[in-house]
Amino acid sequence: MINAKHQHLSMRRQSELLKINRGMLYYEESDKRMNFIISNKIAEIYSQFPIYGYRRITAMLNRVGMEINHKKVQRLMREMKLYAIYPKPNTSIKDVENAVFPYLLNKLSIVKSHQVWQVDITYLRTRSGFMYLVAIIDMHSRMVVGYRLSNNLCTENCKSALEDAIVKYGSPEILNSDQGSQFTSESWIKTLSYHKIKVSMTGKGRCTDNAYIERLWRAFKYEGSYLYQWNTVESLKDNISKWVHWYNHERPHQSLNYATPAEILFKAYSCNNCADFYSTSKYFNIVQKVVM
Repeated sequence: MINAKHQHLSMRRQSELLKINRGMLYYEESDKRMNFIISNKIAEIYSQFPIYGYRRITAMLNRVGMEINHKKVQRLMREMKLYAIYPKPNTSIKDVENAVFPYLLNKLSIVKSHQVWQVDITYLRTRSGFMYLVAIIDMHSRMVVGYRLSNNLCTENCKSALEDAIVKYGSPEILNSDQGSQFTSESWIKTLSYHKIKVSMTGKGRCTDNAYIERLWRAFKYEGSYLYQWNTVESLKDNISKWVHWYNHERPHQSLNYATPAEILFKAYSCNNCADFYSTSKYFNIVQKVVM
């Protein structure tokens, strides 16, 4: 409600008109700055000791003079999607008001590209704070088919990543996600229904259901940060597309017999005993979409 940069009304006058105690504004601003400092310290501790949960990290913060209770640390870690690396019953924040769909991949044989996609969100730390990356991969080829970087966890960014992927590759048969609020929201489910995509969600306590995309995050945070340095939001935006291209087109995957995801995906668009297929405009349109 208060606009600190208003050209005609000072913060004092705005507070008077709205009947708000002006001191509360400075308290809220100070609280935001403190949360930012604490969040960065939490991320620093977690990067060194990912086995630590919120209670141990609270103890570490108290040791360095940050007086904070474990409930606040737990809330901040949830917002950053930081969890100790052992199986836990709740790996995503679920919106209890929204529907949860069954897990469709149990005993499913994935034999072709775009049969099943997986989507997930991870956090990335910069000097200016945390950014959030949503990525969608094809489970058969391991291809990153869509992604979006943003400074929040809203559903719209997930939908934008999905729409980008559908424009390039068409709709998958199934899309699997966790039970996070973004993926149980009415807006997300309606988007999948519009594109006739079956909804699959990881079961409660099933920490291995999203294994494919978890491997992507591991590669991104360790290999990606080694190849491309990103300390600022600007450098992250500049280099993330380079890393995705490298991952898709140059990085050999052991699980793919050391082929790249793009090589596996291209095979899906080829046909046996059809030499003229490669000279058709359809083939080159497909290749152009994949390499963009």
